[in-house]
Amino acid sequence: MPLSEQEQRLLDEMERHLMSHDADVVSAPEAGRTLSYRNIVYGTILVLAGLGGLIVGLSTQLIVVGVIGFVLMLGGVILAVTPSRTLRAPSAARPRSSGSAPSGSFMDRMNDRWDRRQEGR
Repeated sequence: MPLSEQEQRLLDEMERHLMSHDADVVSAPEAGRTLSYRNIVYGTILVLAGLGGLIVGLSTQLIVVGVIGFVLMLGGVILAVTPSRTLRAPSAARPRSSGSAPSGSFMDRMNDRWDRRQEGR
């Protein structure tokens, strides 16, 4: 069932608000640490090499080769997901580009708008 025009406008406004205020909280790196693409590539290569070693170890029944392959896979995953330190400090305060400072929270404004709409009926 498609959204009505009013529902679509409300959804668009909520999305804009979320992207402008909450997206920087979600995408902000923790204490200047970010994932490194280099580490992701090296980690992926290690995982693939470890998987190959694990398969070879299982097929030839050499437990040592299988264990080494597993350790390589584990190390590759850890390397890929471990954030690396950046040399630059994160910017503490970014200027906002909003033209007018809204009074009250987003939900307060939505409730006020709903109340005005209900009074008009």
